[in-house]
Amino acid sequence: MLKHLETQFMQIDSPQLRQQANLTVSIVICTRNRPNLLRKCLEGIARLELAPDEVIVVDNTSGDKEAEAVVRDFSATYVVEPVKGLSRARNRGLAESHSEIVAYLDDDATPDLHWLGRMLEPFKDPQVSAVAGKIVTPESQAEAHADQPARFLDNKNPKWFEIVTFGGLGLGSNMALRRKPCIGQRIFDERLGRGAPFQIAEENYAFAFLISRGYAAVYLPDAIVFHPPLKNGELRLEARNRIAYWMLLFSEFPGRRMDLLRFLFRRMRREPLTWPRDAPDPGAVVSSGWRVLLVASLSGLFLFLRTRKPR
Repeated sequence: MLKHLETQFMQIDSPQLRQQANLTVSIVICTRNRPNLLRKCLEGIARLELAPDEVIVVDNTSGDKEAEAVVRDFSATYVVEPVKGLSRARNRGLAESHSEIVAYLDDDATPDLHWLGRMLEPFKDPQVSAVAGKIVTPESQAEAHADQPARFLDNKNPKWFEIVTFGGLGLGSNMALRRKPCIGQRIFDERLGRGAPFQIAEENYAFAFLISRGYAAVYLPDAIVFHPPLKNGELRLEARNRIAYWMLLFSEFPGRRMDLLRFLFRRMRREPLTWPRDAPDPGAVVSSGWRVLLVASLSGLFLFLRTRKPR
């Protein structure tokens, strides 16, 4: 059983996690108009040391015959989710799955041979509901197998909210969730993610949702997925999306509002982070100047109000 840490991430001795968890697992791939990349992803899954119990491909279009043919070639399940949005597709994949654990890959990602077995190991602890692994891009290839400790996070850590909502727990292109705590929930807020109004952070919201309800999450740097370079968006659009996301957090997590404000104030003062960030740093947004921030604040507020959920 993993122990708690009240002040910072816990470092886990990886050999303690090496015994295979006796759990069923589904892999969900969300795709949209990229059948060639999807084929490469499925080829990578076919080479995994540990085979999943099922593979579900959620096509976030009204249907694509070429993508469907690729899926059939690998005997996977093809599901059409016509309403555009990555969160919508992720929720649909979760709903279609029948396994205890649901692991997510992007259609342009390729898993390491040992990826799935390592992702399952922390789920032996029933408190763990989310696991994220390491994204290796061509720029970080040299660090692919660097010896790094795993990290454990729960709501006993006083900084858990800022860590999980601002990129300290990995990315959605390499993550897995325990299905049971997610049943009956829109675990991915459908205002977030590619193709949705805010275009970012659907995985951060899902992690925060679970940890706020008493579950724990683990970051595993030896559960590796290879991915093309991560691109930064246009600054004004990025700033608008970030500010709308901050407003969403302020609205959806009322008990963590002071944590959010304190974190943003420290970032405005350009204070360094006290925890490792696994996602791109949005510091350019915070330091982009008052004109950009003013325009982004107004457009972000409008976007948030336009998409706000009715209470």
